[in-house]
Amino acid sequence: MATSVDDLLPAPVADALPGLVPGLDADGRPRPDAPLVAVTGVTGYVGGRLVPELLAAGYRVRAIARHPDRLRGRDWYADVEVVAADAAEPSQIRAALDGAQIAYYLIHSLGSGRSFESTDRHTALVFGQAAREAGVGRIVYLGGLYPEGEDLSPHLESRTEVGEILLASGVPTTVLRAAVILGSGSASFEMMRYLTERLPAMTVPRWVENRIQPIAIRDVLRYLVGSAAMAPDVSRGFDIGGPDVLTYRDMMQRYAEAAGLKRRVIVGVPVLTPKLSSLWVSLVTPVPGGLARPLVESLVHEVVCDEHDIAEHVPDPPDGLIGFDRAVRLALRRVQDAAVTTRWSSAAVPGAPSDPLPGDPDWAGGSLFVDERKVTVAASPAALWRVLEAVGGERGWYSWGLAWRIRGVADRLVGGPGLRRGRRDPLQLLVDDAVDFWRVEEIEEGSLIRLRAEMRVPGLAWLELRVEPTNRSDETVFAQRALFHPKGLLGQVYWWSVYPFHGIVFGGMQRNIARAAETAERARTDRRVSAADGS
Repeated sequence: MATSVDDLLPAPVADALPGLVPGLDADGRPRPDAPLVAVTGVTGYVGGRLVPELLAAGYRVRAIARHPDRLRGRDWYADVEVVAADAAEPSQIRAALDGAQIAYYLIHSLGSGRSFESTDRHTALVFGQAAREAGVGRIVYLGGLYPEGEDLSPHLESRTEVGEILLASGVPTTVLRAAVILGSGSASFEMMRYLTERLPAMTVPRWVENRIQPIAIRDVLRYLVGSAAMAPDVSRGFDIGGPDVLTYRDMMQRYAEAAGLKRRVIVGVPVLTPKLSSLWVSLVTPVPGGLARPLVESLVHEVVCDEHDIAEHVPDPPDGLIGFDRAVRLALRRVQDAAVTTRWSSAAVPGAPSDPLPGDPDWAGGSLFVDERKVTVAASPAALWRVLEAVGGERGWYSWGLAWRIRGVADRLVGGPGLRRGRRDPLQLLVDDAVDFWRVEEIEEGSLIRLRAEMRVPGLAWLELRVEPTNRSDETVFAQRALFHPKGLLGQVYWWSVYPFHGIVFGGMQRNIARAAETAERARTDRRVSAADGS
């Protein structure tokens, strides 16, 4: 009997791997003697989903991140060992891998700029050597599916090279090669979703007729978890794909059908180069040009599995691999239920600032410009907090929407994320969530949200939203603070050129958020009164 979408939602992928995974103890936790698995890329789309699956399979997990504080909001944070390390620094990654039996390499420089090949090469060489010296028993790497004998795009060539470097490291290595990954929040899925939903008719490049073998994120995770149990004498690459081979045109039409949309009018034209195609994609979808281009370049090739040898080591589930239509329905259900655990935007924007807010205004020998505003709100702290935690995304920024949109478009034109990243969840924020062109740097539940700018600016910028209680339960102070650390003269010029607009943008934002909190408070009071009258 076929598995329904609802049946797919709660079950760990380990349920389809009987006998391959350690399993849990009587308390539902990994056993103390279970293999220790080190995972890199845990702040990314796949890594963030792999960690809970490994825990559910019975592995002990060590999460490796350059900035471990960004993991604090994850549900699994308290269940893993968190280690700070940069995979490109030999001494750091060597120490982080010490004692691990399996190491997952989920790092790549997709969309990271001109030097990504050398960065990928260096990091892979360092990681392979560190794994060998630490006595790691297996490396597992997720790379890209590619056709033999063709000139590959730079990013696909780099991911192929990384796999070869790891296979030559002296450590038994599993390289999983996947094409388009279908899952709620994946860059490939979001690109297809927005192109199909927003364009009932479109002109498209010739690559939409190329054959692709997509794979559901759920099956990717099952292969990743299952690969940890491969025999020591297995060291090779495996093609992984779902049961369907489709053109990109077919994928868009079948997505439209699954989403209840009319059939799309798709006209192919020969003049759209990958560069022009990626610009077109970045204008229509939330995926920025720097990320869209390598995705588009990979679609120029026909990417179909040449073998299915992985089934000899990680058997197919009893109901078979997840097909395209079912993967789309599952992804859409996740989106509709606001149950998207990780997104393509989970990883930081390449080139964006990652420095935390300095405590010293003279940090780094420069100035820290501050625009600070406070207003008393006739609402409870809880009502104000609910409004603040839902800011951005579909709800917007509560002031001069046109100015925000223009700023977002300008940011995308210079390679920034713009406003279209939206939010992972419409109501709840976690540390390290992307919110339009901001990233959540700090949350103090009920009192503080600090956002770090990832838009392109000549310096570092933050926006703080604070809830400050008063001695009255029906009154709260809303404190808002914009901070900017300029970089050179251009940074100084930037601050003073936009400063006159702060009163309109930030002042209006503060007033409208205050009104929204007061409206919510009145509505809650009215509901309580109505309930009391009804009783």
